[in-house]
Amino acid sequence: MRLLFYCGLGFLLLFEFLKIYFIMPFPGSQQWDSIDFAYFLHRNKLGFWIVALLLVVIGLKPAISGSKKWIPFLCLLLTVGLIGIFNFKMAADVMFEEPKELSFLNRDSFEGNDSTLVIAIRHREEAKAYPIRYIVYHHQVRDSLAGNPVMVTYCSVCRTGRVYSPLVGGKAEKFRLVGMDHFNAMFEDSETGSWWQQATGEAIAGKLKGEKLDEIESTQLTAGAFFKAFPQGVIMDGDQNFISKYDSLGKFEKGKSEGKLTGTDPFSWNEKSWVIGVDLQSGAKAYDWNELQNNRSIRDQIGDQDIVILLHEDTQSFAVYEIPSFTGIHLWTGDTLYLDSDAYSFTGKSLDSSRTDLKRLKAYQEFWHSWRTFRPNTKRYN
Repeated sequence: MRLLFYCGLGFLLLFEFLKIYFIMPFPGSQQWDSIDFAYFLHRNKLGFWIVALLLVVIGLKPAISGSKKWIPFLCLLLTVGLIGIFNFKMAADVMFEEPKELSFLNRDSFEGNDSTLVIAIRHREEAKAYPIRYIVYHHQVRDSLAGNPVMVTYCSVCRTGRVYSPLVGGKAEKFRLVGMDHFNAMFEDSETGSWWQQATGEAIAGKLKGEKLDEIESTQLTAGAFFKAFPQGVIMDGDQNFISKYDSLGKFEKGKSEGKLTGTDPFSWNEKSWVIGVDLQSGAKAYDWNELQNNRSIRDQIGDQDIVILLHEDTQSFAVYEIPSFTGIHLWTGDTLYLDSDAYSFTGKSLDSSRTDLKRLKAYQEFWHSWRTFRPNTKRYN
């Protein structure tokens, strides 16, 4: 009977460890398709706890009846301490908190470096930018654009910035960071407890499995390019409560992070190499960031769509546009795109008011391992 006490404690510790093992970046945990098992453990924790505690209660009296009563009490104390660490210290939403308040700066009040990378969104004349050095810690920032709620997300292990509408069934839902799957951040909604993938906006476990959040068009560019394109735009300021948590030097955004999970491989087509991923209805395709830096623009065709990828003169901002298939030549100066006799700005706006602006396409900068994992049918540009 005494053995039941120790079996109960061991079972409880094993359960708590496995509950976080499959949704955190432990060795081997992110390579397996284990999300369904991880979700099963998460949703049935009460049942596992009841079984473990029954074993502990049944074996408690025999365990403390021995001559060395301090041993079971020490084991119990250690178990409680480890469970506290698993559930509070190692919880994703505790390690990476959301900002407690949001404030924004305009061009005149922004004192940051113009090379600061941001994720930008806009609706007509309203434009907002969120510095990666802030949201890389928060993982998600809840805000509004044109009166509509938005959810700005970022996963540093995948280098993925995405913006979604947090509406689920027409209702603004609350999400918390719960962990990761295949190295990508996951969020849990408060209504159904479903788990949502950050890179795709898809629910991958739970009642809403298979549903997707509506993605809001966003662009990655520097603060300087943002204010040049949107002079009346505003940029998110850092929350003073988290100053010590922020990547204040911008090492991550510049590819200089020394972390094993967030570091950049300077060579092409390796796990941590940067790519530009273009996602169209006709298919997905990846482009080597090094090649784009060398050429400053890449012209290609995906399905029946002719596209052009532009690297801004700041060598960090990029944009992808659909261009007319009949275009003969293109010339990119780093600031202006010439298509035959037509000229366009970096934002795709025609410099001739009588012409139609270029259509921006969905494109992202991220690690090659991420794009390949979540777009398994992607093609690779050569």
